[in-house]
Amino acid sequence: MTKLAVIGAGSMGAQIAQQAALHGVEARLQDKSPEQLQRAIELNRGHLMRRVEKGNLDQREAEESLSRVRTTPNLGDAVADADFVIEAVFEDLGLKRAVFAALDKAAPPAAILASNSSTIAISRLAEFTARPEQCCNMHFFHPVTVMQLCEVVRGPKTSDATVETAMEFVRSIDRTPVLLQKEIWGFIVNRILFAASEEAMRLLEGGYASAEDIDIAVQKGLNWPMGPFHLLDFSGLDIFYGAMKDRHRQGEGDDAPELLRKLVEDGHLGRKTGKGFFDYQQ
Repeated sequence: MTKLAVIGAGSMGAQIAQQAALHGVEARLQDKSPEQLQRAIELNRGHLMRRVEKGNLDQREAEESLSRVRTTPNLGDAVADADFVIEAVFEDLGLKRAVFAALDKAAPPAAILASNSSTIAISRLAEFTARPEQCCNMHFFHPVTVMQLCEVVRGPKTSDATVETAMEFVRSIDRTPVLLQKEIWGFIVNRILFAASEEAMRLLEGGYASAEDIDIAVQKGLNWPMGPFHLLDFSGLDIFYGAMKDRHRQGEGDDAPELLRKLVEDGHLGRKTGKGFFDYQQ
């Protein structure tokens, strides 16, 4: 597999394309917004140049890998000759379904269609294609150029060949795949993370400890590199809130805590807005 298309040029999509390009893969990065595509390229260049400055990457290798990522606002152009397509758009079921339906029409018949969704099982997207056996989840972690893990999830109709190809692709770009043999909401990491984050919010809402002390306790007691509240702020409270609402709709747990709902409705989404559980504007 030598030709990759990534749909969605947010931080996840941009870095998936760049990680592949670092390992010799020709990647097309598509987004409807030309401005977002330009930001993605600038961010990728910034990441790689910092590695060059630290002596972790050769300047020539950085420039060559940057040249392997070609951008386009046209979905048809992006996937016209792709062997492998990874959807990395916003975590919204309706949007992802529309993208998969469009990909099924535009991508070559043999192409694998994967979703980078962090919680939405592939069967909910593959049913909008005529190739469910060629669909799977490939959930990379942010930032992709640093985090090793990728959760590959088999849907009920995903073929062995698709699973094997997805696992090998992840290894070929120097990431570590784990395989879920059966799909489940949230996969592995997010199910464990959500359980811990919900308990942290219950402790905070109950007045048992401050967000700062809960984070310190988790960092020092469980050896996490970041406490749950700082991690939620880093990831985006709107993302977490939306995922919790989707989980609840599927009968997979309680609705989002009132504390989280209020922060999101007030526009306090974490680092990206300057305030979440913590204030980053000081």
